Amino acid sequence: MSRTAVRLIPVAVVTAAAMTVAPAATAAASTPAATTATATPAASDPFYTYDGSEPLSSFAPGAVLKTRTLQYHLVGIPTPLKAIQLLHRSTDAQGRPAANVTTVVRSLTGDGSKAVSYQSFYDSLTPEDGPSRAIAGNLTLGGVIPNVEAVFMAPLLAKGYTLVIPDTQGQRAAFAAGPEYGTNTLDSIRAATRSAETGLSDNTRFGLMGYSGGAIATNWAAALAPSYAPDVNRKLVGFAEGGLLVTPAHNLKYVDGSLSWSGVIPMAIIGVSRSFDIDVKPYLNSYGLKVYAELEKGSIIDALGHYPGLTWKKMAKPGYENINSVPDLVTAVNRINLGSAATPTVPGFIAQGDGGVLEGTFSNHRGIGTGDGVMVAGDVRALARQYCATGNSAITYRQYELLSHVGVPVVWAPLAMDWLDDRFAGRTAPSDCGRIPAGNSLAPEEPTPLS
Repeated sequence: MSRTAVRLIPVAVVTAAAMTVAPAATAAASTPAATTATATPAASDPFYTYDGSEPLSSFAPGAVLKTRTLQYHLVGIPTPLKAIQLLHRSTDAQGRPAANVTTVVRSLTGDGSKAVSYQSFYDSLTPEDGPSRAIAGNLTLGGVIPNVEAVFMAPLLAKGYTLVIPDTQGQRAAFAAGPEYGTNTLDSIRAATRSAETGLSDNTRFGLMGYSGGAIATNWAAALAPSYAPDVNRKLVGFAEGGLLVTPAHNLKYVDGSLSWSGVIPMAIIGVSRSFDIDVKPYLNSYGLKVYAELEKGSIIDALGHYPGLTWKKMAKPGYENINSVPDLVTAVNRINLGSAATPTVPGFIAQGDGGVLEGTFSNHRGIGTGDGVMVAGDVRALARQYCATGNSAITYRQYELLSHVGVPVVWAPLAMDWLDDRFAGRTAPSDCGRIPAGNSLAPEEPTPLS
């Protein structure tokens, strides 16, 4: 960690403390009544619904549809920090117009010239667990994760960065649908710079940062920006991420039978099928349908460690024991394979663990190998090498052999912040191209005949 980061630790601690323990009376007094919103039960909050007279398709992606200002909440407790929330137009995984929400938190020491789009790893199949809901004061079990992430966000605020925090999974909670994560992130940045309340403008520079589910959004945003949002791409200084999902088909096989992470299998299948309007129930046996029902509105907290030893085969009807025998799913997972997406044009810092045995994932399948317990290290190496080979030499790659998915953020976060600081300062991005070990094939999956 740099000396600057060390000096900012006390400031970050004070910021985090203020975010955590500020009395409600102080919070209420700090925001003008005309623009203040109070917490509403998530399911009935009208802010999330676009109810305008013009069709949503008539608005450009990133257009601001509604605005509200409220107090930033941690575990349901209001703090003195203001949060500006924007309902904006975005695009779902199938290219259809969608409305989504982002939250902007202004730094008390910044001037709006630099911002970090922080993508949360809230990983859930219910929209009520999204970061905007937690920030508004709604407290759910799955929503605990966005509250915990204040430990990553407080130092950024202390450094003077404005934070933009998108609900990356959208209002259908499209878990694992990477392209939708990316468009939601990019349109969140557009909306943030178009709202007078945020203090951001077309001249604001942005960094992208996220771990795990947040890394999915971060990388897809960086990959899609040149084509989907060139206006945003021009503002980006770089992307910093860790614990990345690259080839979902590999991950499903890697965690098959894991002691901790096997519950991700049904979560991912539900999320991907929801995103692409696929009905997977005809392929599930009675036990598979039971698990589906249990997790249909669940979060990663409901899945992690709750289904030790679970495999796709245990959930599938006879004839569909190989997941590649479900053609629609094969098509869908290929659409969310980062190996088939474009190469980002901005510098990247990518970190990945390889100590998955610490979290009960012992598999080492040919062509997949090992990982951090849920993410496949060989896939991440292959993606980093692919970026180097296709024109982006400003790629930094770090692999932590003895750290698992839960352990890597402790090392990754301060390094990612320092790396972003250097990009905002205009320093030349370092490169690990030519030194990254070989990885896996990122080729699309092929359907297999019924077994």
